[in-house]
Amino acid sequence: MLTHKQLRAHALNRPEVAAEFEKQFEEFALLDEFLRARSEQGLTQAEVAERIGTTQSAVARMESGRGKHSPSLATLSKYAEALGCKLEVRLVRVRAGKRKLTGQSTRTPSGTRTLRAR
Repeated sequence: MLTHKQLRAHALNRPEVAAEFEKQFEEFALLDEFLRARSEQGLTQAEVAERIGTTQSAVARMESGRGKHSPSLATLSKYAEALGCKLEVRLVRVRAGKRKLTGQSTRTPSGTRTLRAR
């Protein structure tokens, strides 16, 4: 039986899977950061929803990434603030050539997380 890591590596060897993963990597990595931060704060979806003035189901849709609409930057900023964090959006120049995405992030000395791509 394959582990999740082995299955993922095997799947990413398929060009069509790797292309789709590449397209959605940043979005899902960001959602994962929100989930991790909420978990570290020990908050439920309902508690976050109350702090930002929405419903638990709206938070669940946002965290799942399956909603019909992407959340606005204002909503993401409110969510981050509810967790005691600050949302930062940056433009990063993409280097020529392919990169291997690990789907992992690292924490900088200031406590922010940076997505790693190889």
